[in-house]
Amino acid sequence: MTTKDKGSKPGPTPHTNRPSLLQDSTFDLPGTAHASLSLNTAEAARHEEKCIQHQDVESGKGPADLHGPPSSSCSARSGNTVPTKDEVTYPEGGLKAWLVVLGSFSGMLAAFGMMNTIGTFQAYLRTHQLAQYTDSEIGWIFSVYVFLAFFCGVQIGPVFDAKGPRLLVILGSILLLMSIFLLGICTKYWHFLIVFGILGGTGTSLIFTPAISSIGHFFLAKRANATGIAAAGGSIGGIFMPLMLQSLFPRVGWAWTTRILGFVFVVLLVLANLLIRSRLPGKPGGSVLPDFKIFRDPAFALTTAGVFFLEWGLFVPITYLTSYALSSRAMSSTFAYQLIAIFNTGSTLGRWAPGYMADRLGRFNTMVLTVVLCAVSTLALWLPAAFLSDTASRHSEPSSAVFGLVVTYSLLFGFASGSNISLTPVCIGQLCDTEEYGRYYATCYTIVSFGTLTGIPIAGSLLTTSNGAYWGVALFTGLCYLGALVAFVTVRVMKAGWSMKTVF
Repeated sequence: MTTKDKGSKPGPTPHTNRPSLLQDSTFDLPGTAHASLSLNTAEAARHEEKCIQHQDVESGKGPADLHGPPSSSCSARSGNTVPTKDEVTYPEGGLKAWLVVLGSFSGMLAAFGMMNTIGTFQAYLRTHQLAQYTDSEIGWIFSVYVFLAFFCGVQIGPVFDAKGPRLLVILGSILLLMSIFLLGICTKYWHFLIVFGILGGTGTSLIFTPAISSIGHFFLAKRANATGIAAAGGSIGGIFMPLMLQSLFPRVGWAWTTRILGFVFVVLLVLANLLIRSRLPGKPGGSVLPDFKIFRDPAFALTTAGVFFLEWGLFVPITYLTSYALSSRAMSSTFAYQLIAIFNTGSTLGRWAPGYMADRLGRFNTMVLTVVLCAVSTLALWLPAAFLSDTASRHSEPSSAVFGLVVTYSLLFGFASGSNISLTPVCIGQLCDTEEYGRYYATCYTIVSFGTLTGIPIAGSLLTTSNGAYWGVALFTGLCYLGALVAFVTVRVMKAGWSMKTVF
């Protein structure tokens, strides 16, 4: 085996948590060419010797004291036809690959578009069907929805690894359509909890996990960019859905507004079912259970902690920004409902641009930069606005500065937080083999989902405790992002050191 391999191999971006390969794949910005993950001559000789030793052990000719099973490439030499990591090639484009991205975009437009519109639903329900309930009680409906959207990945990710996306996307489409069409006849709290929270959350998860994971079968070097394009679908859905709901609520009422949205979902989900597909073979003998032993890897454990803090804080402004704008009296109720659309306008660019940058600057490097912007914008813009509006409310005078602070925050935080969805999958994928990506991703979000379950109700309780003042909600959000920043910086330093020039 020589250092000059033929064919298209995985690109320069690190893609494993094995220390020896990781060191070979990290590189510096100035004057650095594309690195190869193929073994060099000396490594090939050691690899060959190890394979021979394992074969001797299996045949009874050698000592049985080797640590660990033979590598997948040794298995391939013994007759296993499943491609090894070094043998896998990625199209990095082409019609089939970009059609998968289009299908993922359509699925995310429906599933995550609905998720990015929960602020509009929350603001409407708290003044209509659920006016007699507290913010914390109403928050549980949406927290259950977001929790299931991520927690169900504990099974969906491994099933994707073993079976592919087809049946998962079909079942998710059925559940999501049931949720949106039944929503129009809901009148009681438990109706919304079951229809929106349980049906909608489970359906979203069945679409979202395969939509993201399937992109990893067609892209490696350009994976962050492709994932960002697909994830932008959720933000675009978060732009037109709030505007559509705001326009239709007074014209046709709650029931027909949700039905019209359901017909839009039908078109989007048909495209998702036709176009989302996988390419690499399933992992032989793989189970559909999560593997929590991978938390023994400190980098993966810290990455999971970072994502936990991200999601713990992310859905608080998504849920409460419209309600805050209405209570601040710094803007009209019409503009307050449009604020979530402004937020998602920033998020649309934020889901694509950081992904594009990450393929050049490094996935974790870009994640650290966007998390810094999330923390700074929350603590420097929303927190002061919350204090100003609270002070103004006690003097019965709306603050003119609040309007500018909130609009600026919506755009900046929307842009920065867009990376929470687009960069998280590729950061996780950087720590594992592609064939194990669904399992790693699902295991991570099994833990992260508990943050999404509790974040919204905690914010609602803070709101009740502070007598309707939102400064506690803003402070909680900012602290969550500071916690995420510590975790991601630690992983980056562990794997690539302190040098700012190292792409990781």
